[in-house]
Amino acid sequence: MIRPKFAFLVISLVCFAQGISQEIPPIQNFSPSDYHAESQNWDLDQGDDKVIYVANNRGLLEYNGAKWTLYPSPNESIIRSLKIVGDRIYTGCYMEFGYWERNKFNVLEYTSLSSNLSDTILEDEEFWQILDFGERMVFQSHYRIYTYNLETNTASIIKSEAFIPKAFPIENTVYFQKLNEGVFKIENGQELLVLADEILQSEEIINLFQENGSLVFLTRNKGFYKFEDNSLSKWETEASPLLDQISLYSGARLSNGNLALGTISHGLILMDSEGTIIQHIDQLKGLQNNTVLSLFEDLENNIWLGLDVGVTSVNATSPYHVYLDREGLVGSVYAAAVTNDILYLGTNQGLFYKTLTNDSDFTFMEGTEGQVWSLENIHGTLFCGHHNGTFIIQNTSISKIDGTQGTWKIGTLDNHPNRLIQGNYDGLYTLEKRNGNWELRNKINGFDNSSRQFEVFDNNIFVNHEYKGLYKLQLDDAFENVVQLHIDETIKSSNSGIVKYQDELIYGYKNGVLKYDWDNDKFNKDSFLSPLFEHDEYVSGKLINDAANNRLWTFTNSSIGYVSKDGLDGTPQINQIPLSEDMRDGIIGYESVEPISNGMYLIGARSGYFTIDLNAIQDQEFEVQLDKIALAGKNTGLTNDSLLELTNAGDFDSDHNNLTVSFHAASYKKFQRPYYQYKLENIYDNWSNWSLDHEVTFENLPPGNYSFKVRAKVGDNLSKNTASYSFKIARPWYKSNLFILLYIISGVLGSIAIHSSYRRYYHRKQKKIIERNKRELELAKANSEKEIVKLKNQQLKDEFKSKSNELAASTMSIIKKNELLAKIKNQLVSDVEDKNSVKHIVNVIDKNLNQNDDWEMFKEAFNNADRKFLKKLKKAHPNLSPNDIRLCAYLRLNLSSKEIAPMFNISPRSVEIKRYRLRKKMDLQHDENLVDYILKL
Repeated sequence: MIRPKFAFLVISLVCFAQGISQEIPPIQNFSPSDYHAESQNWDLDQGDDKVIYVANNRGLLEYNGAKWTLYPSPNESIIRSLKIVGDRIYTGCYMEFGYWERNKFNVLEYTSLSSNLSDTILEDEEFWQILDFGERMVFQSHYRIYTYNLETNTASIIKSEAFIPKAFPIENTVYFQKLNEGVFKIENGQELLVLADEILQSEEIINLFQENGSLVFLTRNKGFYKFEDNSLSKWETEASPLLDQISLYSGARLSNGNLALGTISHGLILMDSEGTIIQHIDQLKGLQNNTVLSLFEDLENNIWLGLDVGVTSVNATSPYHVYLDREGLVGSVYAAAVTNDILYLGTNQGLFYKTLTNDSDFTFMEGTEGQVWSLENIHGTLFCGHHNGTFIIQNTSISKIDGTQGTWKIGTLDNHPNRLIQGNYDGLYTLEKRNGNWELRNKINGFDNSSRQFEVFDNNIFVNHEYKGLYKLQLDDAFENVVQLHIDETIKSSNSGIVKYQDELIYGYKNGVLKYDWDNDKFNKDSFLSPLFEHDEYVSGKLINDAANNRLWTFTNSSIGYVSKDGLDGTPQINQIPLSEDMRDGIIGYESVEPISNGMYLIGARSGYFTIDLNAIQDQEFEVQLDKIALAGKNTGLTNDSLLELTNAGDFDSDHNNLTVSFHAASYKKFQRPYYQYKLENIYDNWSNWSLDHEVTFENLPPGNYSFKVRAKVGDNLSKNTASYSFKIARPWYKSNLFILLYIISGVLGSIAIHSSYRRYYHRKQKKIIERNKRELELAKANSEKEIVKLKNQQLKDEFKSKSNELAASTMSIIKKNELLAKIKNQLVSDVEDKNSVKHIVNVIDKNLNQNDDWEMFKEAFNNADRKFLKKLKKAHPNLSPNDIRLCAYLRLNLSSKEIAPMFNISPRSVEIKRYRLRKKMDLQHDENLVDYILKL
């Protein structure tokens, strides 16, 4: 059987969960793996520089908006409490309390105060609360309260036998509770009982604060109590039934008077000053854990939760609120509409609705299962473009228009209030209102392409097909047929979009924004809107016309933008909301924006949606600060041994030319992340690209003077300052002034030596060139002489040839003459009977044949042709007779015996005998040829 008390708790929680808003402010969760420490976090505070500090099981955590840093506790125990006063961070842990201060390297160092106590700290004593009272600090444990004088380093102690849960600063003094005794305060160093009501004795007090002169007590299990007019009574609020059934662990009063309650097992509860519940955020709605150990409101009104597991920041005053569909109830939101105080969501799972006047969750509209593409409020009728066709929505009921499947969009037709046009998967259709009901009229013939995006201008319809291009259709007056069709394939692009805005046709795609020129029937680039898609900003060309507020919405990689005419002169201006694509988690190409109320917009996401209150967006003032600067090597980060002073300019030697700089802007808005931009003057004088990186390393810097500068921005809002750090890298020893002077002297001496060496070198080279030229001249001369000799030899050869020819001709002439004379003689002798009558002639012929004149002529010619032969012959064979020499000359000419015979006027036989005798005189061997021998001489 279920106990009544437990049943009431369940019912209360169910009613409570249904009675709160489903849209929650942005939440940032930091898990132990993010901050690299233990899970439990017992206290939180913030310094004047906006840096957040957390008391963790492992030590003191520091978070500057860019990174977490852990400082281990002084005795390796759990830090239970902390309080920041000026530049000091006071902490309390196991048997130890003291403060942390930054050294010259911007690193926290710990100083113990408890070590100065004359009184001994209790065994196993832990300090759970720290209060600030100017020159006195109060450290509270469960059985003592130490009031420490910072000027004298002495402490007064309030000791208690009873358990002290917490201490509270009220009216410049300390209030505290002793369980089973009541509420006390400290006056003149002594405890004084204030209230001893039974509820304040038995019930642990979580928080205590003043309100209009009354004391308000927040208890762990019984809710709120007020002490006013000397009477304690329960403060009954809307949350009282719930607070009576759950347990609280922490509570805080916010700067706007609201209350934040941290529960043991139900997450965070936010209440207004009247006790009305504003928000309930638990693990189902985004917290890491339902046990809230500590609460803190920072300078930007973010609520920080120290959880049993992790740290969470809730942007309570953010202009953004998120509906997270963690259970997959709604799905991806493609369209939204508000009619009659009902919010409709068109998703991939169907149509959902909820009433805006209460905080109930969404209800599914039966019969709309499947993909919803669009919701259009036209002439007071809400149309739903659905995968299954077209629906009309009336409050919480629907009716379907009979017709084709797959409706992308429904639009109006100019001058035809009773007709509508709709784009479907297979083209365009018209609807007509007959007898008060909308019906499908006809399909437009001549066009069968998918028509997800279209705009109507009289009888002209522009249809954007992201894969084929932009179609321009001209229809007949009945809107039944396409009269003319033109497609522009030059401007097609994935996720492109068209929209009719202020009677202009605008097309957005990856190369910018185009505006249609009706006079020239073409698109021209719009210089005002196109910069939105520059520098890798394009993700979607979807453009949405908010006609009710005269705004044109765009979506880029780093922001959502809208064009409005908010200025006094009506000049259009682009307003950018710094919501990057990864943060808004949009459905690219199917983005949706729907106005809900004045300045409030709903924007669809892949899982649920988020809202933006344009009126609540404010420029955030912030500063960028240098965090750490260190000398570093290649691929090494910041280390304690290499840290540098931030306040003084750096002066480094040449070996220390690698520098790592980290910086931060303490901004904790989830949807407003800081981006950084830096430059290093004297080497990188241009600002870097904006980036989330909060650390930069410069390697192998050359000698010189440098100034590092960094600035930040959140959205379009620049940081108030530009942080800077100047430093100098000295020249290496071999580039110092002394060595430069030595280099100059060495250079001069070296130049002289080199000059002298070159002179000697060129002198030797010149001498070698002269000698080479001389040899070349001699060689040329020798070659010339050789050529002359060659020419002379050739000339001699030619002369010898000529002489030889002459000699041969002369010899042949003599031979022919002698043969003729011999023939004449023989005929005279043989044919003439009177011998005496021809005797005289025969004698003349004999004389002519025997005379030596022919030989002398031959000898002279032979000597001219072959002068050396006769000398060699005489030298080799001095015993030869003139006739022998004559025979050798004839043989030298390679004449036969028959040819030689007329020369001697003898017979060939006699010539053979002469040749034989000549061989004997020359003493030739039997096998040796006489002619060959003579030719070789």
